[in-house]
Amino acid sequence: MVNSYKLHGFEWIDILKPTSEELKSISENYNLPASAFKDCLQPQHLPKFEAFGDLHYIILRAFDYNSAYEADTIEELTNKIAVFYSEKFIITIHLHEFKFIHIVKEKYFDCGHCQNTYELLGRIMKGVLISFEEPTRNLSAEFDTLESDIFLSIKTPDLLKNLYLTKRKAASFTTVLNLSKSIIENLKEKLEPSIHQDLVEIHIYITTICDPIREGVPNLLNIYLLLASQKTSEVMRLLTIFSAFFLPLTFIVGVYGMNFDIMPELRVKYGYPGVLSFMAIVTIAIFAWFRRKKWL
Repeated sequence: MVNSYKLHGFEWIDILKPTSEELKSISENYNLPASAFKDCLQPQHLPKFEAFGDLHYIILRAFDYNSAYEADTIEELTNKIAVFYSEKFIITIHLHEFKFIHIVKEKYFDCGHCQNTYELLGRIMKGVLISFEEPTRNLSAEFDTLESDIFLSIKTPDLLKNLYLTKRKAASFTTVLNLSKSIIENLKEKLEPSIHQDLVEIHIYITTICDPIREGVPNLLNIYLLLASQKTSEVMRLLTIFSAFFLPLTFIVGVYGMNFDIMPELRVKYGYPGVLSFMAIVTIAIFAWFRRKKWL
C-alpha cells in the first residue's frame, strides 16, 4: 500500500507491505540505487546510514510490540524501516504498521510542523527511539524482580531462563541503539538543534537503562550460582554431621551383629544395656566435640 503526501514543497511516500510492482515503480520514478533498493526488501538488516550524492538511505529498527516474550534476537524484537530521502522527497518502506508513523503524520506533518524532509525524518527517528522506552523500562523492572528473588532466596520457576532472556534482550536493544547513534551523528548538521538534542537525550536515556542490565546479569548469575553452591555446601555439611554421629554407632552395631559362636560379650547378662549405654556415651562425646569446635 502506497500513501503519498505533498506539503511544504516536498513529498512523503509511505509504503506499507509493498508489492514487487509498487517497489519497482517507486525505484524507477525516484532513481533509487539498486544496491540500497535490494537492502530495503530484506528484513534482517541492522541500522545504517549511506549517502548516494544528494540521495541518502538509512535503515531504522523500531521495537515490535507484538513480539513474543521469549523473543531475544534483533530480528524477533524489532521491525525494520527503510528510508530514502533528499531535499525533495522522503520515502519510508516498512512491512509492519507502526503507530508512531500515524502520529507523526497527524501531529506534525498535517499540522505544518515539518517544513522539510529533515524535520520529518527527525520526527520519525524520534518515534523509533521512543518505541524502546516502554520495553526497556519493563526489562529493568524484570531485572530488579529477578535480583530480589535471588537475594531473598525466592524459588521462581525458570529463573535461569529468565536471566538469559533478560540479558539477550538488553544486548539486542543495546546493539540497535549503538548503531542508531551513528545515524543521529550523521544527521547533526541537517536537523534542527532542538530535534537533534531530543534524539540524543532519548538515546542516552534508553542506553542508560539497558547498559546496567546487560552488565548486571552476568554478575547476578554468578551470585545465583554462588548462593546455590552455598546451599549445597550447607546440605553437605548437615549430611556430614549426621554421618559423623552414625558412623561409630553403625560400627558398633556391625561388630555385635556378627553371628560368631564365640564372642565374649554375647553371654554377658547386662551386655545389651551396656552396649546401648556405650553408644549413648559415644553420641554425647561426638556432640560435645562438635560444640567445642563450633561446628554446631
